Amino acid sequence: MQKQLLIFDFDGTLIDSVPDLATATNTMLKQLGKPTYSLDTIKGWVGNGSRLLVERALVGKTEVPTEALTKTEADYAEQLFLEAYNNIKDSKTVAYPDVDNGLKKLYDAGFTLALVTNKPIRFVPKILQSFGWQDLFAEVLGGDSLPTKKPDPAPLLHVCDVLGVMQDKAVMIGDSKNDILAGQNAKMDTIGLSYGYNYGQDIRDFQPTKAFDSFAELVDYLLT
Repeated sequence: MQKQLLIFDFDGTLIDSVPDLATATNTMLKQLGKPTYSLDTIKGWVGNGSRLLVERALVGKTEVPTEALTKTEADYAEQLFLEAYNNIKDSKTVAYPDVDNGLKKLYDAGFTLALVTNKPIRFVPKILQSFGWQDLFAEVLGGDSLPTKKPDPAPLLHVCDVLGVMQDKAVMIGDSKNDILAGQNAKMDTIGLSYGYNYGQDIRDFQPTKAFDSFAELVDYLLT
């Protein structure tokens, strides 16, 4: 796969942030007097950005009925969630195995790296800095950087445009169907990683161009 631009997802692909997201979610629910949930349950709700995570937690399921929540309720709950996430002192977010070394290998090999996440952009720079990755990515987009987010192709096309790279020279790499669908919608190759968060579904079901079970396998493939 001769590519120039590697576009990575963040949560579930490079970092395991579910412990912190679960803490913030349950803090919000406690403040609202609602039942809390296990880490595994909340893990199944991650991947579409903060708003949908909050809405899923409020109704206690992945599919949120249109009439289940008012905008005022969801707005207030999301504000509580974002405050709780921002105020986490003892972060339990970690990089997945081989990601730190792997990213540096790809960067040193001459690939252009970009990050496109559905996480609100305000939280991204601090996390990148905590791992020392802030200089590895030529472009970074959050879920609220543009009017639409993955699986819409717009963020991927925006990155290609800003960096001057054609889609056929780019690949979208992620753990979720949102990543694979975004890449497919952008008419670019996709690589799925099976270890992250994908609502309990096998990433291979969404027919990425390639799929791997570890980041080390991905790096080996890209460098051959």
